[in-house]
Amino acid sequence: MNTKNEKASKFPIAIWALTLGAFAIGMTEFVIMGLLPNVAEDLSVTIPQAGQLITGYALGVAVGAPILTTMTFKMPRKMLLCILMAIFIAGNALAALSSSYSILMFARIVASFAHGTFFGVGSIIAASLVRADKQASAVAVMFTGLTIANILGVPFGTFIGQQFGWRTTFWVITVLGIISFFFIMLLVPSVQTTVQSSLRKEFQVFRKPQVLIALLMTIFGFGGVFTAFTYIAPILEEITGFSEHSVSLILILFGVGVTIGNIVGGRLADWRLMPSLIVNLAILAVIVAAFTLTDQVKPLAIITIFLWGIAAFGIVPGLQVRIMNVAKDAPTLASTSNQSAFNIGNAGGAFLGGVTINGLGLFYVPLIAAFVTIIGLAITMWSFSLDRQTKVAEQKKISIG
Repeated sequence: MNTKNEKASKFPIAIWALTLGAFAIGMTEFVIMGLLPNVAEDLSVTIPQAGQLITGYALGVAVGAPILTTMTFKMPRKMLLCILMAIFIAGNALAALSSSYSILMFARIVASFAHGTFFGVGSIIAASLVRADKQASAVAVMFTGLTIANILGVPFGTFIGQQFGWRTTFWVITVLGIISFFFIMLLVPSVQTTVQSSLRKEFQVFRKPQVLIALLMTIFGFGGVFTAFTYIAPILEEITGFSEHSVSLILILFGVGVTIGNIVGGRLADWRLMPSLIVNLAILAVIVAAFTLTDQVKPLAIITIFLWGIAAFGIVPGLQVRIMNVAKDAPTLASTSNQSAFNIGNAGGAFLGGVTINGLGLFYVPLIAAFVTIIGLAITMWSFSLDRQTKVAEQKKISIG
């Protein structure tokens, strides 16, 4: 006889439908990195200016996610996901039609509005479909869409953009968005939440210090990744000496590392959440710092980028589950806000990387990125320390009682 727990121990097809949507969104978010030189040349802007297209997208996620979540709080989650994919499709179609930098920036921001709420609500749906000790792994499965986008979507989109123009890449993404829309509509069930919440309760959860600290963990812990990776194409071409074509192949390797890190990170988070995050962030900081030296030697640069991918996305499932755990009584807005935190980190990282290029030069970008990651590590250690202090205090109360 199949029990509820036995059914929940398996990943239902609905999670894979969410993974497909995550793939489309991941492709549009990351593909611009491989196309920065092409976009900059075509639109007559500098590399740092083109990099701000990533900043604009990230800020769109950061601002749009909580606003859309608040506006659509009472909307059925399946219907909301379909509306979000429709916004995503419209934004990418506009990007494909854009004839200037300003229009492309606007299109990127429109597409970005779907991102945060999709992953925030999608994470809650994914976690609700499995038992408690598999929730981080379920979230990791959904986020696998992002990692596969790095392995297949971004290199393919970069290649298409280099061969046929960057606008063609956005047409491809638009078609993927349409396919994702229909799969979500057909496969994702109308999930009933077991948490009784209200919009007031969702906002009140931000009074908890650990919720705010968890958001800071995400901003700085992941922000270091984009401080350097935003400019991976010019680094590999100008410092390491790789050709434009080689960059596409190296991005595939990074994507393989990202996929491994996402899966392993999800399992480690299910095992021991905070300790695994601390160790992973420390490793990430070391790897990014080492890239300051290894990016000057082709074989070492390739190895570093592969390890970078593993460490970078090894923290993603844990960071998402952490915010869901500390805001478990009202998780929707907090979970979505964590996507804003990811993208504030992305935007801040891309901006900081551009400032570093203009002020110090491309060489110093990985070093600054490592410093940002170290800040995220320190915040995570602080949060873990507060957890332990709370646990000790509760044990004392029990023993006294």
